Amino acid sequence: MKTWLDAWPVYRQLTGSDPLGRGKAARSKATEAVVSRTATADRIAKSVCPYCAVGCAQNVYLKDEKIVQIEGNPDSPVNRGRLCPKGSASKSLVTSPTRVTKIRYRRPNGTEWEDLDLDTAMEMIADRVLEARRKTWQDVDAEGRTLRRNMGIASLGGATLDNEENYLMKKLYSALGAIQIENQARI
Repeated sequence: MKTWLDAWPVYRQLTGSDPLGRGKAARSKATEAVVSRTATADRIAKSVCPYCAVGCAQNVYLKDEKIVQIEGNPDSPVNRGRLCPKGSASKSLVTSPTRVTKIRYRRPNGTEWEDLDLDTAMEMIADRVLEARRKTWQDVDAEGRTLRRNMGIASLGGATLDNEENYLMKKLYSALGAIQIENQARI
């Protein structure tokens, strides 16, 4: 016959087969009912951690097409299932309720932000890049030597870009004629 004492972990520890309280004595009904988020996932998507250039592989666990957990991929030769503290917290990067998911723009000398649609923002960026390239293009120097460079566009990549993104950025800026191309992870 069970009594109220049976629900008390210290009693179970002292009277049961778990005197150190590291096993069954420490478990409550609530603990027994807990199931890991990875066990309830519908599917697993493979990904790469977005924080640095190492390229640690991640398993993204989804339930009802929503991310429930992100863990290191144990099949990866790069990180063998391990993630650094930033990589371990990457779920909050994509699921945080404070994450900005709209394109925000503040006009020159403006005091307020406004939302832009993607097409408008992309057109504004393209216009500014082409104008900067046109204004600052150097085809030859004072002595007539070929330069073919752009001194008005530079790039400083961040540590949240992975190797593939940095590679594409380097190709893009080189094609635009930029020579000041750097990355925070290398500095």
